Amino acid sequence: MTLVCLESLSFGLGHLVRAADALGERLRLLTRDPSYYRYELDRLPADAVDVTEVDTFDTEAVAALLAATPDLRGLIGSTDTWMLVGAELTARFGLPGLDPAVLRLCRDKAAVRDLLHTAGLARSRAVRAPDAAPAEFAALVAKETGFPAVVKDTAGTGSQNVWLVRDEGALDAALREAAEGQLKGELFAEPYLAGPVYSAETLTWDGSTRLLGVSSRLMSPEPRFREEITAFPVAFPERSRAELERWLDGVLAAVGYTDRFAHVEFALTSDGPEVIEINPRIGGALVGEGMCRALGYNVYEAMAETALGRRPRLMDADLPGGPAVAFVLGYPARPGVFTGVEGLDRLADLPGSPVWYPVKQAGDRIEHLDDSRGYAGIVYAEAETAELATHRAVAAANTVRVLTEAIPGDTPAERPVRG
Repeated sequence: MTLVCLESLSFGLGHLVRAADALGERLRLLTRDPSYYRYELDRLPADAVDVTEVDTFDTEAVAALLAATPDLRGLIGSTDTWMLVGAELTARFGLPGLDPAVLRLCRDKAAVRDLLHTAGLARSRAVRAPDAAPAEFAALVAKETGFPAVVKDTAGTGSQNVWLVRDEGALDAALREAAEGQLKGELFAEPYLAGPVYSAETLTWDGSTRLLGVSSRLMSPEPRFREEITAFPVAFPERSRAELERWLDGVLAAVGYTDRFAHVEFALTSDGPEVIEINPRIGGALVGEGMCRALGYNVYEAMAETALGRRPRLMDADLPGGPAVAFVLGYPARPGVFTGVEGLDRLADLPGSPVWYPVKQAGDRIEHLDDSRGYAGIVYAEAETAELATHRAVAAANTVRVLTEAIPGDTPAERPVRG
């Protein structure tokens, strides 16, 4: 009996292996680069998971492996990059899974905003960039959303390709920068949502949603939207939490979400919560790890159970709880070749049992510091509340320094530090 995982997030593979084992299933990981999971694999017994190297961008090659998998029971796709490939293969092999049309919808941020606006759950529609001149786009933005606005990629991830535009001049600059980059989807504009940003960590089954908790999302100063600090669970007053859970249930129902985890990013504006995006998966970075510890439950069991078509026990579980958690993403001061981290030896003397979770390996190039492509690792800490855990994680992160060396051939003038 085999569960297949089509790639995975940076962390959480160990929890998923243990979850599959507890359910009597064997986990098989399909990946184009096993070294990406070195941290997780090094901490598992050598025979704990079957790792198969394949070009996971080649849908037919993956399909051939699935067809040859004995007693294939389910397919797990927990990453944005391979979400739609996984949906296609799940449907092709008749495996349990969310309607592929819902996954396609969630991967189109503009379509989600339009649908929520129609349902009365978003203040305006998305404004898609037309093929015509930028002036036409600027006129549409001014009319539909007004300035300031946010321009971004319909299929973006990790805060990549996101621009805050305060006027037509800033919009023109964003369009020029976007034309020089690589988009995963298309450009669109939406209103700038003023207020703190959070991510709701939810689990849905048979159309009913359980709010497992809310993660804080502390961002870099404007105009960039670089993620920097996360804590879980945010302590909302009980009444506010209940209202938030009802709102989330309506939001997910509006997009046809029937089962699996969701990571719903929203801004808490002066007019109430409003969705920024719906990620049809468990949260990235150390969100899943933090949920396991803070809830006192291996939440990856629910990921495995939904892949098998079973009602996840987490929907009804009385959670024992654990420490609140927080983590800080470790970015270097400047782009370059990653050479290591200074100050890790000091973590043992700090409160909160801080730990460094590596993402980059020595020799990796770090070229983008404006979004999540730029962090080399994560400093994690615990405490009695998310607020205290944040203080401890920040104190620990302040003692370490991510080191880079100049990329051969580069000069400071060619590669300026931004932000």
